[in-house]
Amino acid sequence: MEYIGATGVPVKFDSVPIEKGIDFHFILGFAIDADPSGKAQNGKFSPYWAETLSPDSVAAIKGRHSNVKVLASLSGWSVNDNVVRWYDPIDPKLWISNAFSSLKSLAFTYHLDGIDIDYENFPKRGNSTSFAYCIGELITLLKNQSLISVATIAPYHLTVKPYMELFSDYGKVIDYVNHQFYTDKVLTPQSYLEGFKLRATQFDKNKLLPSYEVNGRGIQGDAFFRTLSLLEENGFVINGIMIFSADVASSNNYFYERKSQYFLLNSTII
Repeated sequence: MEYIGATGVPVKFDSVPIEKGIDFHFILGFAIDADPSGKAQNGKFSPYWAETLSPDSVAAIKGRHSNVKVLASLSGWSVNDNVVRWYDPIDPKLWISNAFSSLKSLAFTYHLDGIDIDYENFPKRGNSTSFAYCIGELITLLKNQSLISVATIAPYHLTVKPYMELFSDYGKVIDYVNHQFYTDKVLTPQSYLEGFKLRATQFDKNKLLPSYEVNGRGIQGDAFFRTLSLLEENGFVINGIMIFSADVASSNNYFYERKSQYFLLNSTII
């Protein structure tokens, strides 16, 4: 799984290496329930990813690679430097209805296969009262109407609690957990393993994916691939890898995308 289009860089699908025999999910960043000024729109999501990732380009990459799926990630951190927050809608059912309609439109326009949930800011007062219900019902409705086939969530260390509630109530409609391990400040394979063990108790270990931030935070370089082997040695089955992001990875010719796919296809390190 690879996030793409969130930084404004004119990145293109064609640049990313895609191996046969593996499911490759592009995650568009981001569809946001806000106008350009950051004002919430009561569930009416709009696309804010790079303009180079057009509907035609989505159709083209999927046409060339039958193993490619494309998801829209919801929310992210900000829009035009305005922080985006989960807010409890006054009428949750209306929010769900609006979200369903807007995402249905996006799904048809951009040929989407799924959505990724990446709300990263929550009300300061503590637990959100409606996040799990609104998001869980939204995913359920989209799947029941066959508008999406894949749903993922992307918690990080400060947002684990609301995502645990969501997963507890609606785990059956969530396919993967793209936990942002690079925010956990783990710098060694052993510390990554301990963090993975913890998140595996909070979510489903078989749906939990190790993650990597290119030229970013957390564990870097070959230590990440030593980590993958260590996870396997400790009984974890690596069902996928999440990378953030293709926007940055072009600077090293997508080295980590190539090596990650090699690992998944061969279950060994180069």
